[in-house]
Amino acid sequence: MHPKARIHADPAMEVDQIDCLPDALVLLILNKLEDVRSLARCSAVSKRLNGLVPLVHDVYVKIDRVVAVDGDADDALNLASPKPRHIFSHFLKLMLFTIVKPFHSMRNPGATGRPLFPHLAQHSPVQVLRSFSHVRNLRVELPSGDVGTEDGVLLKWRAKYGSTLQSCVILGGTLVDRKPTGAAGHEPSTEDSGSMPESFYTDGGLKLRVVWTISSLIAASTRHFLLRSIINDHPTLRNLVLADADGQGMLAMGMEQLEEFRENQLSASACSSRTQVPACSMKLKYAPYLELPGGLALQGATLVVIKPSADGTSSGCHVSRKETEAFVSGAFDGPFRFAAKALMKRRTYLLEMNGF
Repeated sequence: MHPKARIHADPAMEVDQIDCLPDALVLLILNKLEDVRSLARCSAVSKRLNGLVPLVHDVYVKIDRVVAVDGDADDALNLASPKPRHIFSHFLKLMLFTIVKPFHSMRNPGATGRPLFPHLAQHSPVQVLRSFSHVRNLRVELPSGDVGTEDGVLLKWRAKYGSTLQSCVILGGTLVDRKPTGAAGHEPSTEDSGSMPESFYTDGGLKLRVVWTISSLIAASTRHFLLRSIINDHPTLRNLVLADADGQGMLAMGMEQLEEFRENQLSASACSSRTQVPACSMKLKYAPYLELPGGLALQGATLVVIKPSADGTSSGCHVSRKETEAFVSGAFDGPFRFAAKALMKRRTYLLEMNGF
């Protein structure tokens, strides 16, 4: 009788193949991951990854909910909560940098019950990001837009900041909807001669656009003010974006803007919860109706391009006309980029606004 053959594990197969990868390649993989929660989970896998995760360059932080300024965690706004319709009541409730228990369920693999990052037990993005020492590209996403609008209303804004506002563009419409299938082209309105129709002034159209503009600037300046700790804590930052899940607003700062932010003192508004908005000049463009790609139609289409006035700018924040046009043309994607480009060809109306 022949003895039974025994199967032995191949020692070569027991080698962790990840350990064979150089640190530079592992960091490249981690940078593609970006999401801060996923990175935290990776850091729990091994001591090696725990040492590499803080060195990643690209980080994405998604905020689940915000907390009332005069409340506590029990008063937190969650994603299911209806969005306030009034901009000022919303900002009284907005405290940007609070995340409730994002890493609460993540523990060390040794079952000690200790948090993965001891100093991230109760967790604002400022605290979370202090675990990363080499962040270059950072994207923070809020759970929703800041400005409440009625159903069907379009409102999108993009702002570029240094130590103060450099450029802002707002795209709005009283109704965005799909054209009926097989519908004929829209008949141009008799009032659409390229000029602002008289009804724009008499039916509250201009007042509505002023509200959109002020609300968007308040939203942008509030986001900017709340980024100051992150910028100061991370001198390696080259690109910073603060957006929202609704795609309503986005504040962007590049390397030049971040350097200018660090060199100049931040000017807070009287309420001390946002950056002061400087005196601005605005170019307003309007079209009663726009047909967009993808079968969309936009009524009451409005584009507002905002720049600090020449006498309202601080040092280092001058933006040329060419730079502003490039910023506007690249501010939106898809059909809304088409809308912005179409509106740029319309007649321009100049407005002035004092700082606030």
